[in-house]
Amino acid sequence: MAASPDDMNQEQKITWRRYEDGDTQFDDLTEQIFQASWSHKCPTYIQRTPPCQASCPSGHDIRGWLDIVRGLEQPPEGVSWQKYAFQRYAEANPFPSVMGRVCPAPCEDGCNRNEVEDKVGINSVEQFIGDYAFKNKFAFPKPESESGKRVAIIGGGPAGLACAHQLRLRGHACTIFESAEELGGMVRYGIPGYRTPRDILDNEIQRILDMGVEVKTKCKVGVDVSVDELEKEYDSIFWAIGAQSGRALDVPGGDAPNCITGVAFLNAFNDGRLQHVSGRVVVVGGGDTSIDVASVARRLGHIKNVHEKDRPENAVIGQVAHDVAATAKREGAEVLLISRRPIEGMHAAKKEIDDALREGVEIRGAVNPSEIIIGEDGRACGLKLISCEEQEDGSVVCYPGTDVEIEADLIVSAIGQQGEFDGFEDLNNGRGLMDSDKHFQIPNKPGHFVAGDIIRPHLLTTAIGQARIAAISIDRYLNGEEMTKRPKIDANHFSLLRKLHEVGLDPDEVHEPVRGTDDAKFAVHNFDTRAANEVIPADELFLGHFEYEARIRREERGVSSEDVLGDFEERMVGLTEEQAIEEAKRCMSCGMCVECDNCIVYCPQDAVIRVKKNERTLGRYVDTEYSKCIGCHICRDVCPTGYIQMGLGE
Repeated sequence: MAASPDDMNQEQKITWRRYEDGDTQFDDLTEQIFQASWSHKCPTYIQRTPPCQASCPSGHDIRGWLDIVRGLEQPPEGVSWQKYAFQRYAEANPFPSVMGRVCPAPCEDGCNRNEVEDKVGINSVEQFIGDYAFKNKFAFPKPESESGKRVAIIGGGPAGLACAHQLRLRGHACTIFESAEELGGMVRYGIPGYRTPRDILDNEIQRILDMGVEVKTKCKVGVDVSVDELEKEYDSIFWAIGAQSGRALDVPGGDAPNCITGVAFLNAFNDGRLQHVSGRVVVVGGGDTSIDVASVARRLGHIKNVHEKDRPENAVIGQVAHDVAATAKREGAEVLLISRRPIEGMHAAKKEIDDALREGVEIRGAVNPSEIIIGEDGRACGLKLISCEEQEDGSVVCYPGTDVEIEADLIVSAIGQQGEFDGFEDLNNGRGLMDSDKHFQIPNKPGHFVAGDIIRPHLLTTAIGQARIAAISIDRYLNGEEMTKRPKIDANHFSLLRKLHEVGLDPDEVHEPVRGTDDAKFAVHNFDTRAANEVIPADELFLGHFEYEARIRREERGVSSEDVLGDFEERMVGLTEEQAIEEAKRCMSCGMCVECDNCIVYCPQDAVIRVKKNERTLGRYVDTEYSKCIGCHICRDVCPTGYIQMGLGE
């Protein structure tokens, strides 16, 4: 029976060859060392960073905790694999449940599995780990000793909390100063609760506070307490104030009372003041914030015969809080989102764009507002749009004569954010943000460090990753150490030495460099970690080893445009434990031994052997008898993960 086109395409997609017919020349001169079937090269075991981790701004050991979930790396005695995976994850990022829900997962875009059939659902397994930790009340360890040093953390959002977590692990006392009533920053006040359930968020925050973090809420640094006072009381200051002020539309009429910012809109919704919107809402943006505004507006809906004091803009700017009972009879709001980029080029995650469209949000791309139309009452009643095209440098070219006018009852600007600098204006770099160096020190301000959106508004995972590095820098500063050069791939990497220690296989002692270490007890023979400098690309894997396996997708509670009004329940349905394990097994463990035995089975000389069981652990599974090895490269060719490379030998 003839194969269908779909079957043929699938077969073609998953077929992979390292060498093609007709390949007779080596691309690299160093490979021209073969003489007949042998060479002066021998297997070396090289740990490198997988592209998922290299693509993750927070830098957590993705391959590591996936290997734990799948059962490849075993936990220490008395520790469940779920807790072990959580611990490995949280070494770099203390928010698995939140990130598993809202992170756009750049790690998945970089996943080498995309070259086989589809990415690994890293985000979904991440959520499973976090939710399991939540249900089973996992806690972070408290420091074994206190350093006696104190750090003031300005801002209780993800960057401030992540920094507090890292500093407490190092024994430094921390006090968080937060201007709002509750901690969480943009996760609480900028992301709606149906995307980040508040019980989940509260739990992940409390887990950090339970490490011994002091908190002062409703305390605005620069107003309620001066920077001078903090400098006298604390040994270092970490700025994580976020970019809490939205940018208004810089067009004629942009100062109309019902032209508000996306940050203010979401803040008012998340703290309960905003219960309804006006009839037609126009959101200007294209990023994740604009999608959240549009989706919230659809859920809130509008009511007819709005009293002047109950207009949405009055709730947003804090003049009034809407009465829930009075807004019960709502109708679906008409919501239009406009972006100067084409829809396919918008910064927002594609999934969030698709959800918004399904929920009834209209989206128009490649248009820009040119003027706000003001009515007789002084409020905006519409806006003019002009067709445009964004250039590579970020500038916009508009096309005269393409103007159209549209009606609007509420206009929300979600085009960018900046910080608020009351009381510390000298830290403003002139663009409403703060400057930092590669160690996240503030230039010319010894002891002051910074991370998060106040440097450049970006992803949550970016703020968390910056905070981790900043905490390392603060620790060095407090200990009087010089700032050393940061690694090229600045992430939490798997450590074979730490793993050997964990399983009681510590090397005997450290020696000066010597030759002939294959029988030594102070070295792992022919192992090298290049994780801090090298990413393992797909073309160095043996992709032919991996069979087609469909990705296990999380279920989602899809909300239609007819049902979206008043629907604030969580959309995401997490994986079961069995599903999480099966999805983790799709990870190819790039750059780390997967213990598949290919190198042992295919070695024609029986030179590759398993390490003795009582000396074996992850990353130390196979060894080579070099008296038998002829350097034929077959072990390297059949290594699925690229862990085996060839190096010069005798």
